[in-house]
Amino acid sequence: MSTQEPQPTEPSEANIEKPTPNSPEKSDDSPSTKSIIREYAEALIIAIILALTIRVFVVQAFKIPSGSMIPTLQIGDHILVSKLAYGFQLPKDCEFQLAFPPATCFSSTVLMNFSSPERGDVIVFRYPEDENKDFIKRLIGTPGDVIEIRNKKVFVNGEEFIDKDFTQRVDPGIIDGRINPRDNLGPLTVPPESYFVMGDNRDQSLDSRFWGFVKMNKIKGRAFLVYWSWKGHGTWTDWVRWNRIGKSID
Repeated sequence: MSTQEPQPTEPSEANIEKPTPNSPEKSDDSPSTKSIIREYAEALIIAIILALTIRVFVVQAFKIPSGSMIPTLQIGDHILVSKLAYGFQLPKDCEFQLAFPPATCFSSTVLMNFSSPERGDVIVFRYPEDENKDFIKRLIGTPGDVIEIRNKKVFVNGEEFIDKDFTQRVDPGIIDGRINPRDNLGPLTVPPESYFVMGDNRDQSLDSRFWGFVKMNKIKGRAFLVYWSWKGHGTWTDWVRWNRIGKSID
């Protein structure tokens, strides 16, 4: 008795899957590719928002372009300024622009006060005569203080302000106060919500002696650290002031 082996059968034409003319072809715009692009875009947007938030509310970097704060700060120093030194500030009087940062704000309101500016603080503020510029000076007089300068010596409330450890005076000459207020000024009383500031390079600084007081709502923050210092001339080994990197600002 024999068994018949099954014969192999070929698939019928009806069972063969044929490509249809409208079948989609695989492209670079696949869901996985779009997902990666979206993830990178979201990460970039979040990074920009975070950077702007830190810059506006927490800490901001500045570069020193002039020598008015020598010897405390050198030309080419890059510094960090704490926006939270005196409180949580909400910017106001802003102008928007197609640039980075996308807005320039000319004043601020302190919503939560942490402390008040103190004599000796090095502060960054909006220059009263051109608020598109930021200035950095040392705070000398607080509201109610009486400021007087006699033959280059600074007096606060009748007592000499000892500043020889952080200032320099390069011109031995004395200028009459009726001609120029650099060496002789006052006495002046600092108004409420205002401050009297001076550059540490006393003979080469444009400060409150010439243009008056700084309003509290114009102060951006207190400088606290030199994070980079670029000399940029001399032998190439001296272009970077390595000894200044990480130096605190007192």
